[in-house]
Amino acid sequence: MKRFLSVILIISFLTVFCSCGSTKVIGGTEYDTYGFFNQLEKRNPDIKYKVIVGNIVWSVILCETIIAPIYFLGFSMYEPTGIKQNNMPKGSIY
Repeated sequence: MKRFLSVILIISFLTVFCSCGSTKVIGGTEYDTYGFFNQLEKRNPDIKYKVIVGNIVWSVILCETIIAPIYFLGFSMYEPTGIKQNNMPKGSIY
């Protein structure tokens, strides 16, 4: 039992470092994370986004709290990574 709890504790500490997306400045404009609830107002179709795996893991771990999954999945599920290749102007350095 102690070994199982130790493994769970170590995994939870490791997921702390891989969650929480951040805003990113791309081409002089700051883009924020978005989720299911604010995707219509925050998502930009010209920007590539990736799923924040750590937030999904924390949503599953903290599913009984109800508030944590709502925040993680509703407002912070995707983070910006860069400009989509088909929307870049010729000669762009991005």
